[in-house]
Amino acid sequence: MSGGGSSLFSGFRVLGLYSNHVPHTLRYHQKHREFYLVTAVGKCLHTYNVNRLGIVAVSNSLSDDITCVAADRMLVFAAAGRVVNAFARNKEVVVRYHGHRQEVRLLLPLGDQLISADSGGDVIVWDVQGGDIYLRLQFDPNTFDVSAIMHPSTYLNKVLLGSSQGALQLWNIKTSKLLFTFPGWSAGVTVLQQSPAVDVVGVGTATGRIIIHNIRLDETLMNFTQDWGPISSLAFRTDGPPIVASGSPQGHIAFWDLDRRQLIAQQRHAHSTAVAAATFLHGEPLLVTNGADNAIKVWIFDQEGGGARLLRSRQGHSAPPTTVRHHGNDGKNVLSAGQDGTLQSFSTIHERFNKNLGHGSINKKKEQKKKKGLSYEELRLPAITAFSSAAARQSDWDGIVACHRSRLATTTWNYQKCTMGVHHLQPPCPCREAVATACDITSCGNFAVIGSSCGRVDIYNLQSGLHRGCYGDSEKAHSGVVRGVATDTLNQLTLTAGSDWLLKFWRFKTRKQEEQLKLNAAPASMILHRDSGMLALALDDFTLLVVDIETRRVVRKFAGHHGNINDMTFSPDGRWLVTVAMDCTIRTWDLPSGCLVDCFLVAMAPVGVSMSPTGDFLATAHVDSLGVYLWTNKSLCGPVALRPLPADYQPAVETLPGVTADKSEKEVTSEVDDAYESADQLGVELVTLSLLPESRWKCLLHLDDIKKKNKPVAPPVAAAAAPFFLPTVAGLTPRFTSPTATEQETQSKVLSWGSLSQRSEFSSALESALESGSFDRPVRLLKDCGPAALSVELTCLTSEGGGASSLLLAFIHMIDSMLASGRDFDLAHAYLGLFLKLHLRSLSQDSVAMAALLRLSTRLEAGWAELQASFDQSLCLLSYTKSALL
Repeated sequence: MSGGGSSLFSGFRVLGLYSNHVPHTLRYHQKHREFYLVTAVGKCLHTYNVNRLGIVAVSNSLSDDITCVAADRMLVFAAAGRVVNAFARNKEVVVRYHGHRQEVRLLLPLGDQLISADSGGDVIVWDVQGGDIYLRLQFDPNTFDVSAIMHPSTYLNKVLLGSSQGALQLWNIKTSKLLFTFPGWSAGVTVLQQSPAVDVVGVGTATGRIIIHNIRLDETLMNFTQDWGPISSLAFRTDGPPIVASGSPQGHIAFWDLDRRQLIAQQRHAHSTAVAAATFLHGEPLLVTNGADNAIKVWIFDQEGGGARLLRSRQGHSAPPTTVRHHGNDGKNVLSAGQDGTLQSFSTIHERFNKNLGHGSINKKKEQKKKKGLSYEELRLPAITAFSSAAARQSDWDGIVACHRSRLATTTWNYQKCTMGVHHLQPPCPCREAVATACDITSCGNFAVIGSSCGRVDIYNLQSGLHRGCYGDSEKAHSGVVRGVATDTLNQLTLTAGSDWLLKFWRFKTRKQEEQLKLNAAPASMILHRDSGMLALALDDFTLLVVDIETRRVVRKFAGHHGNINDMTFSPDGRWLVTVAMDCTIRTWDLPSGCLVDCFLVAMAPVGVSMSPTGDFLATAHVDSLGVYLWTNKSLCGPVALRPLPADYQPAVETLPGVTADKSEKEVTSEVDDAYESADQLGVELVTLSLLPESRWKCLLHLDDIKKKNKPVAPPVAAAAAPFFLPTVAGLTPRFTSPTATEQETQSKVLSWGSLSQRSEFSSALESALESGSFDRPVRLLKDCGPAALSVELTCLTSEGGGASSLLLAFIHMIDSMLASGRDFDLAHAYLGLFLKLHLRSLSQDSVAMAALLRLSTRLEAGWAELQASFDQSLCLLSYTKSALL
């Protein structure tokens, strides 16, 4: 059986994605008088205001990853593959430029033209508005591979092209002529940047040289050399000091003084990867940088000696996160540990509440010795493999404990101070080559329980960091690797699971074993829902076990995953267990019924999952993705029909949040539409009212009074339109001609009988319903009519109005069928009242119609008698309830 996506979760947004290796671009909004920063994130563009680095807009998704970005005053241009797209309002694509045969890698807006260069040697000049090709230049990549492009200031229609072979060419794009060729400096050109001085440009090379060159005189003014490899970006200050900044692949930034021709400052480790772009704000001492480490940073130059300091930043993980957990009881913060070794907190409310707890260091005292020769990498701890947090005592001492890859000592972290704690928790007699594998903090926040690969389970005091004991008679709780540890709410029990296929129950205070449970396979991980006492274990055979820690028995067993189960989480009420595995599925198991109730696929295998303590969001982390993805819980927004999924259920792929998919590509199946639809009538013996507003039927008997009240005092008179040239009578004395009667005035206002003899759609439907016996269609037509139109329809039923006596009888039968079915009870009485008011005199002369009215009267009296009995019984019960002394 094939599925139709998730019926329980819906993609909401992605946290922690800010930038990639694509250089950013800056825009200045004249009306807002503010700078905006545009970065590429996968297939989308993110726009931030530089003043606060708050996200302003997220563009629609493109079909391919964005390779370069540029912007002018009105549009933002992004190249994806061979297509260049123009975005308006930072949101939707308004123009697409097709014509490149290879991947586009350079863009340059120039007035009404856009210049793009691809990896195949084609340089195309486009008309921005129409999307037409104005000029195409073709270069041989073996002799002149275009690697940089720039427009020199005040050079009308001129473009300077740099090549990876080292030569530069100046072209006139209007006449398609090569004006001059610069031989270069025997090194490939990586960056071309206009300086504040006219005719002077900055050239960055692959060998690390920075050349300040006058292109009008073809004269090199000065050059610098940085020792960090090729120049990845260049930027000139425009607020006064003659400073040029250069970026490097190592993430360092150097600042050079053009007057003194020397290096004045350097910013090491500005980014952990190559500096993709560095741009000075015009007229301000601010430098904006971005890199592939998923970071945007704004630096301000207010230090002595020309140095810069970090003013504000937005930074996520530079390597994919592996573990996510909600911190606190409000569900507003998500803790995430990544392969980059950092521990970060992302807010689901606003990005300004994000926290970066930084990298772990081997010793905080040694960290102070970095300036004395120790390398930056030697002090950093490896990536975090597991962590646990508690908010109970986080204001008093450290509230986070983390295990690191290939290390026995666990570290503590302080959430409020946003830094690593002071303790390294390590057993007094460490096992050789042992590694910490699992950790948990008690609900009171005072103790941490740590499990290791040698089978030890130790307990520590978080306030002092002292070792308080270990579980097991021989200082080993298990004969194999400890895969999971947990403590209950009241610190009565400690539960441990090991690779020896055993789940053990220990008394927390005495550290004595009470019981053990033999498992069907080795456990991979486990998680405890403290409020309900349910313990979930993921086994190596891809199955799940749920153990009740009170009865200490297996109460549920689930099978269905086809890959290693990476992580699990419980819903706040303990009803659902959400699991993620390497088979790229996210499954939700209902514990009371023991069934799989929701399952869907994602494009990248999920490695971490966490349900908010309030139950509103599900957070997931995925392989090869730097963000933390949020999914909305649909059951909080409305009724969700959950049903047990069969064993052969084939889940559908859900698009990850933050990536907008084309609606036409989504398959819509009727099998998954489980929304409950109320029946037209719950029972034949019941009376059902219509859903129409009261104004459609309550005022039908008072239409004459309403028309009389709303009648205008005088009819509106349209002003006669004066002709452009006033006509005059021929003669000696000029006189204007008298106005003639218009065609509308001379036309007779008496309508012909043929125009009145045509029956309305309702009259035709009523006549056909009399023959078939089904009056559903005429009733639907009357429901669509307003009060005035309804009055006209009933008036036209007589022969004087173009109808016939048979239509009057048919209308009586229609009311009779409505009362017999019990539906539209209010409409039937309102229609009947207006009908009798209009046609009672003519009906009294028709014996057949009177007989039908007598039968209808009998049905009305019987129906009202039943209703009156029900009303009297209910009123009597209410009166007794109000007055009786209970």
